[in-house]
Amino acid sequence: MLNDYIVSLIRTAVPGFVAWLLSLAADRLGLVGIDSTAAAGLAVSVALAAYYAVVRAAEARWPRVGWLLGISRTPAYDTEATA
Repeated sequence: MLNDYIVSLIRTAVPGFVAWLLSLAADRLGLVGIDSTAAAGLAVSVALAAYYAVVRAAEARWPRVGWLLGISRTPAYDTEATA
C-alpha cells in the first residue's frame, strides 16, 4: 500500500495535470485568448482550484469520486506531529 506522503503527492499532481489539460483545451477551442505567460499561469491556477474544490466537495458526499484526484484514499496526518 502507498504511504501517505506518496498519496498526498498524487492528489496534488493529478489536479495540476488536469488543470493544464483543461487550459489547453480551452485555448484550442478559442474560449480563452491566452497571450502571456502570466495569463496562462492564472488560467491554470483557476482551473486547478476549481477542479480540486469540485472534486473534494463531491468526494465528501461520494467517497469513490476521489479517484478523480488520482487515488481515492485520502492521506492521514498525525495531528500531534504538526502541532
